[in-house]
Amino acid sequence: MRLALASVLICAFSAGLPHVHAQQAPQQQASAQTTGTLVIVPAYGEVRHPNDEARVTFMIEEQDKDKSAAASRVNQKMKQGTDIVRKEDPQAQLKTRGYYTYPVYPEDGQPRPVNTKTRQPVAWRVGQYLEVTTTSLSGLPKTVAAAQKLLALNGLHFGLSEATSRKLEERRIAAAYQNLTDRIAAVAKAMGRNAADATIDTIDFEASGAYAPQHDARMAKPMSASAMEAAPVEEPSFEPGETTLNMRVVGKVRFK
Repeated sequence: MRLALASVLICAFSAGLPHVHAQQAPQQQASAQTTGTLVIVPAYGEVRHPNDEARVTFMIEEQDKDKSAAASRVNQKMKQGTDIVRKEDPQAQLKTRGYYTYPVYPEDGQPRPVNTKTRQPVAWRVGQYLEVTTTSLSGLPKTVAAAQKLLALNGLHFGLSEATSRKLEERRIAAAYQNLTDRIAAVAKAMGRNAADATIDTIDFEASGAYAPQHDARMAKPMSASAMEAAPVEEPSFEPGETTLNMRVVGKVRFK
């Protein structure tokens, strides 16, 4: 009789175990609702293209006690140098800039003229810059070497011509938009939603406002006139490289 009663109690306890475990098991947390959610998605696109334009800066500088003499030598050498550039590269665009004249005063410790109350210049420094823009990159070394017989090479920058930049604009926009759509699909997947449920509300191209190419505006130290010689100059070697055009875009996407 006692054994039968014990068996009944064990069966009843065993039958109640699943019910006890079901009560103690933690319930799963419900996922967040994303219906009507507005998501801001940043994207980025870029295109690369070999540089097809060069901007070269030449300069000439003379120093003399006679201001007129220094200016005359600068004017003569710049005219001769300009003629050389035009001869070597007839299609190049030339622009004169940075003509300067300023006095040179004696350094501290040097004797000054007697009976002078104000500082007097001991010489005059005169200089001028010539900017050359060309797409003839194959002939650029020859042009530079010929001009260096009289002028000093002060700066060199490679980039894209205006025509090439216009052609790449469509590719740049397409690359940015493609990246935006790819990111929207990735965001939808992360949210457990279908990309087809996403509707683009707003597209803001160039959202960063920092898309203008940054160039180094620093100029090399001018070469003194005494360092320039009229002897033939070996042709330099140039590597134009390539330019990367990029675009940022921000899209506002709303999920159904």
